[in-house]
Amino acid sequence: MTVPATQSHEDDILGKAYDRKLMRRLLVYTRPYRGLMYGAFALLSVEGAIQVVGPLLTRRVIDVAVPTHNLRIVIISTALFFLALLTEFVTSYGQTWLTSLLGQRVMRDLRMEIFEHLQRLSVSFFDRNPAGRLITRVTSDVETLNELFTSGVVAGLGDLFTLVAISVAMLIMDWRLALASFAVIPFVVLVSALFRKGVRETYRDIRVRLARINSFLQERLTGMRIVQLFGQEQREAQRFDELNRSHLDANLKSITVYALYFPAIELLTSIALAVLIVAGAARVHANLLSVGTVAAFLQLVRRFFQPLQDLSEKYNILQTAMASSERIFTLLDTLPSVPDNAHEIGALRKKSGVEVAFEDVWFAYDLAHLAKQKPGAEHEHTAVEWVLKGVNFTARPGETLALVGHTGAGKTTIVNLLMRFYDPQRGRITINGVDIRTMPLQELRSLIGYVQQDIFLFAGDIATNIRLSNPLSDEEVARAAAEVGADRIIRGFPLGYGQVLGERGASISVGERQLLSFARAIAANAPLLLLDEATSAVDSEIEAEIHAALSVLVAGRTTIAVAHRLSTIANADSILVLHHGEIAERGTHGELLKRGGIYSTLWRLQAGESESLLQRAG
Repeated sequence: MTVPATQSHEDDILGKAYDRKLMRRLLVYTRPYRGLMYGAFALLSVEGAIQVVGPLLTRRVIDVAVPTHNLRIVIISTALFFLALLTEFVTSYGQTWLTSLLGQRVMRDLRMEIFEHLQRLSVSFFDRNPAGRLITRVTSDVETLNELFTSGVVAGLGDLFTLVAISVAMLIMDWRLALASFAVIPFVVLVSALFRKGVRETYRDIRVRLARINSFLQERLTGMRIVQLFGQEQREAQRFDELNRSHLDANLKSITVYALYFPAIELLTSIALAVLIVAGAARVHANLLSVGTVAAFLQLVRRFFQPLQDLSEKYNILQTAMASSERIFTLLDTLPSVPDNAHEIGALRKKSGVEVAFEDVWFAYDLAHLAKQKPGAEHEHTAVEWVLKGVNFTARPGETLALVGHTGAGKTTIVNLLMRFYDPQRGRITINGVDIRTMPLQELRSLIGYVQQDIFLFAGDIATNIRLSNPLSDEEVARAAAEVGADRIIRGFPLGYGQVLGERGASISVGERQLLSFARAIAANAPLLLLDEATSAVDSEIEAEIHAALSVLVAGRTTIAVAHRLSTIANADSILVLHHGEIAERGTHGELLKRGGIYSTLWRLQAGESESLLQRAG
């Protein structure tokens, strides 16, 4: 089977700093939690208003209490100041809790939606997109959006309210002194713009290098057996060190930008304070301005520049979130290339047997992802690699149809098309005369019991893996295992059917995994059996048990078996010999041997290999 090469590119495009359409889509996820958002904003508004309380109390104490030696005003002002601090603590705690709760709930909902969408996408999508990139969508990108809601949108609005509250207070107290304080704001804007540009570039570099590390780790951890087998540990460690150092350098550049920005803002704040003192001193000397007002301004100016500094950081959060949301929504907007007609009323139900027919089926993997976007796109390609070319056959109830041929002849592709992992570009596939493209996917796949060559078992106990397709009782699970002889192996495990398997069933042998997969197919009690090299990794004793169970299982059912070992399908009712995507020969085992064609040649070769192995063993 030939599939298109995986597209591997790094997500290094940051996109717009603010995209109205993306933001509207993001805010949809906050609708169920609008109470949390409004509550957080209300608390932030209160917190912003409290920023002016301390300076106003300071002004009253200096201008009124100190000259008149009024201890009562000092005590009241002190009490009010502590009350303001307590209120600020409560509001800060409340808004942090509310925004965090908002972000976590939005993140939960979004992750659930992405995961459910991924399960609906066609297999061709996963052929083109590495698992690592999709995991990043569900984890890192969603986490970035969490930061947007917890530290970005609501908190940014709170900073704006604080700026307005402080500006109004300064202008009311003395508009001339306020304008003097605002003189450095253009320089703050300039420095912040340079900071945003620098951070944007360093963020892109960090993301690219992190993507390289993730890609490298995923591939090496998956292929660790090969790395160790060929003694490449030192070489791979050196390559990882290069990637790791590159990531470190990118982070150091980011640290440098931040290290320059914060002192620059602090310097501008100090300049603003100096301008304020100089501008206020002469007017205080001329009795045009009180000392308390200058003292209040000194506090307000410092508090004024803090939100400005925070807004620059929130700009970067917003920009990062826009990039992540664009990637997430691009994924969510991806349509399955194999549509599910779930709205159709099922025409088929589980029966004792079904008839499967392939009618002039043509298929190419390199066109599979264009099936819905550009119908007839195969005509635009001058050199299409057709995996199947005009395949016609019928598998009838109660019969076993075997598919044989060289690697890449199209055997497994036929199985994939029948399960609608892909749709053919030409022709059609029917079950009991119904085109499978008109059937709901769940109904179609409920008709199929499937045993694949590359066995996949989930990390969990044995019983759960066997009852995967049906809510079976423990007795029914044990009965299904017994039919294929898997119960003998399962009883050998310390916990029996409760034995927990490792990832992909790595804690048991290949033959044991195949037996469990066979038991899972039997437990599905489906009228159509698809066996893709179902006995290729089991020993002769277990294979004999499976064939004994199959003689009962296939009665009245349709069975399509893919096989390389011809001895396993010698008793099939019909055998199709595939050659370069076409059916070159068809017939029974005896008929094909007499014909002396491809099948006969394959049989003699395998028989010769078996005899040679026996001689060597002897």
